[in-house]
Order: sequence, then structure tokens, then C-alpha cells
Amino acid sequence: MNPGCEFARDVADGCTVSVRVQPGAKRDAVLGLHAGAIKVALTAPPVDGRANDALVAFLAEQLDLPRFRLELIAGASSRSKVIRVTGKSAAEVQAALSLTRDA
Repeated sequence: MNPGCEFARDVADGCTVSVRVQPGAKRDAVLGLHAGAIKVALTAPPVDGRANDALVAFLAEQLDLPRFRLELIAGASSRSKVIRVTGKSAAEVQAALSLTRDA
């Protein structure tokens, strides 16, 4: 990936991922990049933390990790969020969420 689309950053024992969420979408999907973050559409509404739970579940599935390896560390009530991923490097996360693969 080119340096302009680095939405994941390495930290101790894993990485952090910047995410921009679009709740209430027709389907769960990675849509592209938005202001240095990966944009994710979720069918869950932004009510009672349901979109946050859906985001963690969706990313865990995409990254082939159990949910407990992902933690929302910033943006609980915002569309812009930061997720901490334990056990995968930033390069591995970027490759797994790459927009170049077929959807």
C-alpha cells in the first residue's frame, strides 16, 4: 500500500486501526478510505453501542481473529473510531482489509 493510505499503525503486541463508520447501511462492507481512516459501512444502527459491537464483529471476521483481540479504544460515540488489534501487525491488517481484493 502506498504511504498515503496507512490507516493502521504498529504498537506493542499489535496495531491500531483508524476507522470511519457509516451505520445504518444496506450491508456490512469496507468502502474505501476517508481522511486517513478505512471507511466501513455497517447495517447496525448507531443506537446503544450496536454499531460499535457490529464494527468489532465485522473487523474480527475480516481479520480472522477472535473478537477479544479487538478493542475500541477511542470514538465510542463518534463515527471516527480507533480499534486496537492484538496479534496482527499494521501490514497484516492493511493487507486483510485491502480494497484491491474482490468484494
